[in-house]
Amino acid sequence: MKILGIQLNKPTFNELTASAVMAAGLWLACVALFKVSEQPIDRIDAGAALLMIFWGCIGVRMGIRFDRGLRHVAANVLGGAAILVIYHFAVTLFV
Repeated sequence: MKILGIQLNKPTFNELTASAVMAAGLWLACVALFKVSEQPIDRIDAGAALLMIFWGCIGVRMGIRFDRGLRHVAANVLGGAAILVIYHFAVTLFV
């Protein structure tokens, strides 16, 4: 499958699992950093941060990398924006 001319890879189950574990660890570090710096982060922002970190980890496994040019950067930004729009729409509906 191609998006913006980028050939996407289909990640294996082990790659998805490794990405999920990495995203969870990075998210915990991010939340801990906010707590130590005494700047509170509410749960909606924490959820958005988790989704963006997870997208970054999965995107690399799919073949979307920042170091490969402007198309990859655009695909990453568009994917992240789409995820955030869906997330904020769901938060608006259910919270």
